[in-house]
Amino acid sequence: MIARTIINQGTVPTLCRQCAHHCGIFVHIEDGRIIKISGNKKHAENQGMVCPKSRVAPEWVYHPDRLTGCLKRTETGRFEPISYDQALDEIAEKMNRIKEDYGARAMSVWTGEAIGFLQQEEYARRFIHAFGSPNFLTGDSICYASRLMAYKTCQGYWSVTPDFERSKMTIFWGANPINSHLPYMQGVNRSRKQGGNLVVIDPRLSFTAKKADLFLQIRPGTDAALALGLIRLLIEKKSYDREFVLKFSIGFNELATYAQKYTPEYVAQETGVSAEDVLRMHNIMLKSIPQTASYIGISLEHQTNGFNTIRAIACLSALCGAIDIEGGEPWAKDIPVNKLCFLNDHQFRDMNPVGYNSFPLFYDMTLKCHSIPAVDHMLDNGKYPIKGLIFSGANPVLSNPNSGKVARAFSNLDLLVARDLFMTESAKLAHYVIPAASFLERSELHLYPNLQQVALSTKVLDIKGVWDEYTVWHDLAHRFGFGKTCFPWKDEEAVNRWILEPTGTSMENLVSNPEGRIYNPPIEYRKFETKSFPTPTGKFEFKSEHLKQKGYNPLPIYIPPDYLTSPSSDFPFRMISGTRKAIYYHSRYREIEKFINKIPHATAEIHKEDAVSLGISDGEMVRIVSKIGEVTIEAHVIENGSILKGFIEVPHGWNVPNVNRLTDDRDVDPISGFPNMKIVPVRIEKIG
Repeated sequence: MIARTIINQGTVPTLCRQCAHHCGIFVHIEDGRIIKISGNKKHAENQGMVCPKSRVAPEWVYHPDRLTGCLKRTETGRFEPISYDQALDEIAEKMNRIKEDYGARAMSVWTGEAIGFLQQEEYARRFIHAFGSPNFLTGDSICYASRLMAYKTCQGYWSVTPDFERSKMTIFWGANPINSHLPYMQGVNRSRKQGGNLVVIDPRLSFTAKKADLFLQIRPGTDAALALGLIRLLIEKKSYDREFVLKFSIGFNELATYAQKYTPEYVAQETGVSAEDVLRMHNIMLKSIPQTASYIGISLEHQTNGFNTIRAIACLSALCGAIDIEGGEPWAKDIPVNKLCFLNDHQFRDMNPVGYNSFPLFYDMTLKCHSIPAVDHMLDNGKYPIKGLIFSGANPVLSNPNSGKVARAFSNLDLLVARDLFMTESAKLAHYVIPAASFLERSELHLYPNLQQVALSTKVLDIKGVWDEYTVWHDLAHRFGFGKTCFPWKDEEAVNRWILEPTGTSMENLVSNPEGRIYNPPIEYRKFETKSFPTPTGKFEFKSEHLKQKGYNPLPIYIPPDYLTSPSSDFPFRMISGTRKAIYYHSRYREIEKFINKIPHATAEIHKEDAVSLGISDGEMVRIVSKIGEVTIEAHVIENGSILKGFIEVPHGWNVPNVNRLTDDRDVDPISGFPNMKIVPVRIEKIG
C-alpha cells in the first residue's frame, strides 16, 4: 500500500465516519503515518468521546486486506488487475448494451452505509436518474425508512434525535445505544444527573437496559400494545396535552375509542410486562410530561407490524405534549444548502420504479426504490428485468433477508460492479471491483439539524489505487455525455463549496472551526403554532386519511405477532437477529485483529430452561432451522433472564453463520415492506 498523509507531523481535526454520528475527532500523524484517533472535546455531538470503532481507524485504513487497484473477474472466476480507465470504459459499454436491449430502467445502483449516505448517496442517485433509470436502491429498505415513514405519516417529518439532555424521561424502544449510539447516552446521563429517568423496553437485558431506572422485558412484536395502553391511561387520567389535541391535531376521538380495550391487564396479557410495571411507567410519565423523549431502535422496524407500532409511539409522544419542545422531540429546521438531488418530485413514477406497486408509500416518502422487490427483478421475476447493478458500500449478501436468494440474484446479472474498501461477500460476486476511499481519504460536509450546525470532514490521507465516490460517478457520467450538466464540479472540494453557498458559511470558516458552525440560530420550539405540520391536513394526524385511501387502516392498530395467535409446533421458537455489538457495525470491522480477539465468532443466546429442555449445554453447537434455511452456531446459555424463554438471539454481519439465510424476504410489513428479522419462526436442534 502506497499511502501519504496531508502533513508529515502533527494533528488534523476532522469527523469520524465509522457510523452516522460524525463525531469530532483529531487524527494524530507521525512521520507521515496516522497513529492515533482522539476525540474533539469542543464538538457538540461527542464532546471528546470516541468509541472503539473510531479508535481502530488507523488499523482499518492501513489494513493489508484493503483493496488498492481495480479488479475484473475473468471467465474462470478469478480476479485480475485492470486499469481504472479501462474498467470504466468496459462498464460504460456494458451499461449501454443493457440500455439498448432492455431500457434504461434495467440498470440500478445500490448504496450502503459503509462509505456514507450523505453526498455519497446523492452522487449515486444523481447518476442513475441522469442515466434514465428510477432504480435507486439503498440500505433504507431495511433500516431507517420505516421509522421515517411512520413519523411522516403522523407529523410530516422525523427529527431522529430527541433532546435527551433536557428530557425528564427518556424511553428507548428496542434500542441499545451503549452499543450503537454512544452520544445519545451522554445526553441521557446528563439528564439523569438532574433527576431524569431512563426507561428501556426490550426483549433482552441489554447493556443499556442494565442502566435503566425501569426495564420492561417485553415480548417481541407487542410494543404497540404497550404504547396504546399508555395512551389509554393518559386519556383516562386526562393527563394528555388537551390544547395540542384541540388546536393542532385530527383523529384523536377515533384513537381514544380504539385504545379503550388496552387496559393494563390486557397489555400485560399481550406483552408479558406486568400490569404493575405498566402503571409504574405511566406514573414516571405523569411526573415527567411534557419533557419526555422516545427513541425507537431499528428492531421495531423489523417486525410485520412495525410501521403501525412506530406510529403508536409517535402518537404517545404527541399526547405527552413532547412535540417540538425543549426536553422533548424537536422539529429540526432544514439546513439551507444546495441539494444534489435534482428530481422533480415523482418524475420517475410512470417508469414503475421497483417496489412501487408493492409498497407505494415507501417510494412516495423516500423517492427511493425498495431493495427486496428489486432482488426479484434481478431474478427476472418482476414486471421487467434488472440486468445491471453498481453497489457502493453495501453488502446485501450478508445484510438483506433471504441472503441465498440475494446471492443468486447478483450472480444472474449481466453487470455487477462493487465499490468497497474490502472484498466483501457481495463484492466477490462482482464482475468489476473499484476500490473505495475511506472517510479519512475524502472530504464531505455533515449537517447536524438537532445541533443547528454544519461541519466539514477533512481529507487526511491519500492511498494509491482507491477512488472517492465523486470521482467515480463523475468519470462514469462523462462517458455517457451527461457529466458536464450533472457532475460539473472539478472535485469534492468544489462540490462542498457549491452545497454550502446558501448557508453564508464558507469552507474556510469550517476549516477554522472543526467543531462546526452554527447556522440559523436561535433554536425555536412549538413551530406548529405558527406554521402547519407538513402533513396532508397540516395537523398532527392520529388518524391518517391518506393511509385509508391507500387501502390501509387509518389508525395505528396493534396486530399481535403470530406466535401469540397461532403458535407453530414445527417452529416453536422465535429468533431475534441483529442485536448490536459495540465493536462491529453490521458486517464491518471483522478484519480488525483486536476485535476478532474480543469476539472471534458468533454465538446464539438461549434461555437456560430452553437449553435444558433441548439437552443443550453452553458452548455446544446447535442447528437453527427456519422455513427457508438453516445455520449451525455455538449456543450461549443465558442463566440470568437476559433473554426471554422461547426466544433465541443470533447476531448478524457474520459470513459463517449468515443469519440472513434464515430470514424470509416474503415475511414483511405490508405498508413499509420491511422484513421480519426480529420474530423469525425457527426450531433449534441439538447436533449429535
